[in-house]
Amino acid sequence: MSTEKNQQTMMFRVKAEEDIKVKDTLKHVYGALQEKGYNPIDQLVGYLLSGDPAYITSHKNSRQMIRKLERDEILEEMLSTYLSE
Repeated sequence: MSTEKNQQTMMFRVKAEEDIKVKDTLKHVYGALQEKGYNPIDQLVGYLLSGDPAYITSHKNSRQMIRKLERDEILEEMLSTYLSE
């Protein structure tokens, strides 16, 4: 006998990931890229377009921090902030 279970997809979010603030992460990554002598805007655009984390320095744990965010979340936050000004 086969019992059918609820086939709905459940959402699971780790509390630490929920607390990540896109704006704070971008500011952190921007500063780290600047400290290492990179053009932060060019590097962030390269990352957002390609998804390749090599565009982001590992300095100050920046690469790991930005990879915890979805690129669409970053773009959404940036566009939202830009249009609200």
